[in-house]
Amino acid sequence: MNRKNGKGGYKVRAFDLDVKAVNDEGQFSGYGSVFGNVDSYGEIVAPGAFDKSLAELKSSGRALPILWQHDSYTPIGSWSGLKEDDHGLFGDGDLWLDDAPNAKIAYRGMKAKAITGLSIGYYVINASYNEKTGVRTLNELDLVEISIVTNPANSDARIEAVKSVIAHGGMPSLSEFERFLREAGFSKSQSAVIANRGLKHLLQSESGSEANDVGNRLLDSLKSLSF
Repeated sequence: MNRKNGKGGYKVRAFDLDVKAVNDEGQFSGYGSVFGNVDSYGEIVAPGAFDKSLAELKSSGRALPILWQHDSYTPIGSWSGLKEDDHGLFGDGDLWLDDAPNAKIAYRGMKAKAITGLSIGYYVINASYNEKTGVRTLNELDLVEISIVTNPANSDARIEAVKSVIAHGGMPSLSEFERFLREAGFSKSQSAVIANRGLKHLLQSESGSEANDVGNRLLDSLKSLSF
């Protein structure tokens, strides 16, 4: 990936959803993305990042799908009225309650405030990196879908994000892979070595039993990425 231009593989980005607006027909409104906040990956979405993608979507006459947990085989509704405002990317969602079983799960979870997240799936078209602050600004994004996710803040969401990148033919960034390792139980130093220098280097620095333990833990963690 070109760090300055930002072109790369499929990525996901999650935000909390205000579920008070869900009505009995499965219609709701929410922000799939917000501007101005730096996320845990050190990235920020700039106003205007979705302008070109939304214009292309409108001209095509297509509706953007609502997916369940970023699963392209599980559409559960559609978006309308997607637009940028001062806060972020806003839209109206319509769950297919009569046709998609997972739409009913999403609806019940949202009403009960047990399912609390929206997450966008996108490709980075243009980005800039500030060497001083370490913040990467996403200037233009190709919006692919907006998913309902159970809990965007937990470790499962991070694992699903890595799985989604791989499923779309991409590779997670070093920071994404390192964060996945941390959430899988590896120490900060172990995660950094594995992500940046490879497992072999770490195993060479460990004793026999510790090396076996590290290898087994990594194998178990990677099995969670099985499709």
